Formats: sequence, structure tokens, C-alpha cells
Amino acid sequence: MNAIDLLKADHEKVKAILTQLSESTDRALKKRSDLLGKLEMEISIHTRLEEEILYPAFKEAGGKEQDVMYFEAKEEHRTVDSLVLPDLKLTDPGTPEFAGRVKVVKELLEHHIEEEETEMFPQAKKLLGKAKLDELGQQMEKMKADHMKKIAAGKLAA
Repeated sequence: MNAIDLLKADHEKVKAILTQLSESTDRALKKRSDLLGKLEMEISIHTRLEEEILYPAFKEAGGKEQDVMYFEAKEEHRTVDSLVLPDLKLTDPGTPEFAGRVKVVKELLEHHIEEEETEMFPQAKKLLGKAKLDELGQQMEKMKADHMKKIAAGKLAA
């Protein structure tokens, strides 16, 4: 699978989790906790795939416009990973505050996904070409498989 297709598939997974989370009720504590765990896992590996594989190749192949896009995307990741998601994890899933924070996370991630899919990915296709995107996709699949093995090993060890 090429890099763009793989990342778009991840985006669909994340959007589905966010929809389930935003439609859950204050009483669905276990469901909310489970979905939040899935969301965190998907975002953590997805962020690594983009920041360690696609983004550097995109930045290197592009010019000033791509540099700006690169840094904006990284900043959006930082906002979700370092600020919004940690706050959400500390919030009681049975409260209206949790629902409000889920809404904000959903809006931020949907905005980020839309920008990537309508601006960055089409440019990456032009700049990098099919062969390079296929190569990056293989690197991503390997990194994702390695990450899943570590998670599985960690869960078994725990």
C-alpha cells in the first residue's frame, strides 16, 4: 500500500472512533474509556508514521510552501498529542466536560485530516511520485507492524 493510501485508511479509523466517542453518553463509561484507548493508540502510531516517514520526505522534496505546511502539520500534532489528548484522558468520562473535550478533539483532528487530504497529500503525490510513495508505504507498514508487536508484548507483560 502506498503511503498516502495507508494514511487515509488511518484517518478513516480515527474518524470512526471519534464519531463513536462523540455519540456515546455520559453513562457509557467503559465504552468511552475503551474508545479513548483506541484513539490514543491510533493517533500515536499515525503521528509517528507521518512525522518520521512522510513529512521529512515531503519537506525535502518541496520548497518554502511545503516547509510551512510541514511545520503547521507538526504543530497540529503537538497540540493534540501534548495538550488536548492528555487533558481528555484526565477528564472523568461520565461528565459533560468530557463530551465537550471530545468535541474539540474531533474538530481539531477533522480539520487536520481535511488539510492533509486536500492540500498536503495531493502535493506529496506530485512531488514524490508513485515509486517513492510505494517505498514510504512499505516503511510505514513495517513501522506499524513493529509498533503493534510492542503493544501486544506490553499488554501480555502487564
